[in-house]
Amino acid sequence: MAEVVLRPMTAADADRVLAIYQAGLDGGQASFETVAPTWAAFDAGRLAAHRLVAVDDAGTLLGWIAVSPTSTRPVYAGVVEHSVYVDPAAQGRGVARLLLDGLIASTEAAGIWTIQSAVFPENTASLALHSRAGFRVVGVRERVARHHGRWRDVTLLERRSPVVD
Repeated sequence: MAEVVLRPMTAADADRVLAIYQAGLDGGQASFETVAPTWAAFDAGRLAAHRLVAVDDAGTLLGWIAVSPTSTRPVYAGVVEHSVYVDPAAQGRGVARLLLDGLIASTEAAGIWTIQSAVFPENTASLALHSRAGFRVVGVRERVARHHGRWRDVTLLERRSPVVD
């Protein structure tokens, strides 16, 4: 297996990031969204300081992770929601865990105390990944929205930093 490293996401990564995003959406277990946003919308909705990509030694972008603020209220400045997507051809190689570990380090260094996510209960690989990375299940939001014409639940996950007070 080629060495995989993390680096900050840049605008030059836009096409590949959005292609991986769309591949995840096409799989039907990643998000209520069905079409990846434009780069401008993606860029506007995610915190620039906490966007990472995983690349192999040939420079191929294999996956990405990014966070969005959960609220504009100052009291929630240390709470973010994240998304992680890996190219289907690179799944099962530890790329998502590498990205998640990098994000945890990045957010903790910035004083962020909680990372949260909402995952479809059927996405057992994502639930297992998050559990291994120290996330806990907060609860299930039942029938929270429609996806391809049917109601779907989401499992709410969070990781509270043990080092950020």
